[in-house]
Parts: sequence; C-alpha cells; structure tokens
Amino acid sequence: MSDNSLQINVGKHIQKLRELKGISQQDLAAKCNFEKSNMSRLEAGRVNPTLSTLEKVAKALDITLPELFTFS
Repeated sequence: MSDNSLQINVGKHIQKLRELKGISQQDLAAKCNFEKSNMSRLEAGRVNPTLSTLEKVAKALDITLPELFTFS
C-alpha cells in the first residue's frame, strides 16, 4: 500500500465513521479545533496527518486510534 493510498483510506474511513455517527464535517472539525477546510482535505486524503491530528479525530469520534486504521 502506498503512502497516498493509506491517506485516502484513512480519510474515507474518517468520513464514513463521521457519517455513521451523524456528525457534520463542520461539527467534527470544531471538536478537533480544526478549520472545516482542513477536515475536508483530511477526509479527501489530500494531507498526510500527524499522529496527534489522528488522535484528536479519534477522540472526537469517540473511538480508539487503531480503529481509524481498521478498514472493512
């Protein structure tokens, strides 16, 4: 798996989890103290997030960090 495909898979998974929980992109961004545009780029896989960023997203989604990497 290339770095880019991992970014895309993580971003899509974040979007899927957010939608399953009924959270808007704006609300998730606010919970993470991000701009909505940054959350949009993260979900689109256009950025390479740090572990700190992913930890904030996991906490905001009320999941563990490893769950962000569990693609099914």
